[in-house]
Amino acid sequence: MAQIEKITKQTDNRFVNLYHVEGKNRVGKPLHYYVASRAKTIEQMKLKTKVNRPDGVIIYSLYGENHDKVILVRQYRVTIDDYIYEFPAGLVEKGENYREAAVREMHEETGLTFHPLEAEECFEKPYFTTIGMTDESCASVYGYATGTISRKYMEESEEIEVVLADRTEVARILWEENVAIMCAYQLMHFLKNEDPFYFLK
Repeated sequence: MAQIEKITKQTDNRFVNLYHVEGKNRVGKPLHYYVASRAKTIEQMKLKTKVNRPDGVIIYSLYGENHDKVILVRQYRVTIDDYIYEFPAGLVEKGENYREAAVREMHEETGLTFHPLEAEECFEKPYFTTIGMTDESCASVYGYATGTISRKYMEESEEIEVVLADRTEVARILWEENVAIMCAYQLMHFLKNEDPFYFLK
């Protein structure tokens, strides 16, 4: 197993920072690795705390009287200079739990009211997003949304189009569009199962 000997913070940003990790790899040769993290300090990094608290939350929500549409956001992302389809999502703020964050984020991004379902811990617990480059982890929350779509509560930095996609549109999106991996896997379930939340029961 590799041995970490030194960590240096490279940036001091609000939402994400870069850390340089140095040490020895499994055969004793020098190790240099760069980790993007939501942590504000070295001591708060997950490789230090060994505690996997969710940095963010991902919201898998159905919509409509028959719950036959899934709520997606088509969002511009600077990293690809293009739009990508995702589930509504966001960071868990200080003082709130991830379920509270899900309700808040759904309202901010879509104007809709989110009603979370109860789920076993294994379905909601935080999982790592892109572990090869970041220690970020996100919890998942499932449920139903009601109300009318509104851009009133969207942040200025966000460039989002809310999409209520039925199975025909989901199939098109999976074939033709950029889709975030965490969203894509669940959309495959939505496409093939009459009850998309069957696995929660």
